Amino acid sequence: MTDRLSIGSVVINHKGKKIPTSVGSRIYELLYSGPNVGAGLRSGIVPAGYAHRPDLIANLFRGTPSEWWAICETNAIFDVFEQLNSGDAIKVPG
Repeated sequence: MTDRLSIGSVVINHKGKKIPTSVGSRIYELLYSGPNVGAGLRSGIVPAGYAHRPDLIANLFRGTPSEWWAICETNAIFDVFEQLNSGDAIKVPG
């Protein structure tokens, strides 16, 4: 697993907490962007404390937990306990 801080990190303020993540990091985008990134998707790594929680990831990056399904659909996640771990690379719909 690649340490997200070694590939670039941004800090997102969420409910008064600063959360480091690589989503939106220019270095990560350059290194790991795939063909879908230009289609309104951002690539990144699941932040620590957000494993198995697409609702928290959706709330963090899309502003509402009710769009958890967009995280799962975009990343072809069928079992969040097996496929959505801290440090996993994901795509986040814009």
